[in-house]
Amino acid sequence: MNQYETVFILTPVLSDEQMKEAVKKYEDYLKKNGAKIVHRENWGLRKLAYPIQKKSTGFYQLLEYTADGSIIAGLELQFKRDERVLRFLTVKLDKHAIAYNEKKRRLKKEEAEKPKSEETTNA
Repeated sequence: MNQYETVFILTPVLSDEQMKEAVKKYEDYLKKNGAKIVHRENWGLRKLAYPIQKKSTGFYQLLEYTADGSIIAGLELQFKRDERVLRFLTVKLDKHAIAYNEKKRRLKKEEAEKPKSEETTNA
């Protein structure tokens, strides 16, 4: 089992509910095929570097998961068939990238908890 990271851009014309449904579709596909979701992140509506299908913005999503390499082709086929997806990129993570991502998540979690503990000590 290898660890992968997939970033995909959804069309900006989707409602918030439609966007979440599209992300859930891909998460369910991965889980159904034996993958384990490690981390998911919604980067929100961002400006694209260049227009894609006459659109200048898109909803960015990141999925990090462990899976067998054979399901990646199926996942990418799902992306290609879905007209809501403007672009996608799947990368196999090496041990350094995995360590970096874990460290980044740990620091983000500590940072989120830090203001809460400061508020209780100041009160």
